Amino acid sequence: MTTNDMLAEIRDANLSYLMLAQQMIRSDKAAAVFRLGITGEMADLLEGLNNAQILKLAGTNMMLARFRFDDGAILGMLTNYSKGRSLSQTHGAILMAGQKVEELS
Repeated sequence: MTTNDMLAEIRDANLSYLMLAQQMIRSDKAAAVFRLGITGEMADLLEGLNNAQILKLAGTNMMLARFRFDDGAILGMLTNYSKGRSLSQTHGAILMAGQKVEELS
């Protein structure tokens, strides 16, 4: 994969993420804040972006979305849990709900 290909993939992922985030926020802001792991202030900013702003933001050369957890235990539980998928997802959601949301810098 060339650098240009990788940057195009990042741009596509960013655009998909921003469009999904905005749709989630407009549909149910409280649930979106929880699921995206963002603050209410960040949700308000994302909700207010127009199409041109979304395209400009998506075109940056870095990923806008990131893993919500830095703990290998949570990742391991979500991928290798042996007591069923629904229980695994519920347990993971409980653990991630206890983590701090991203703060605006």
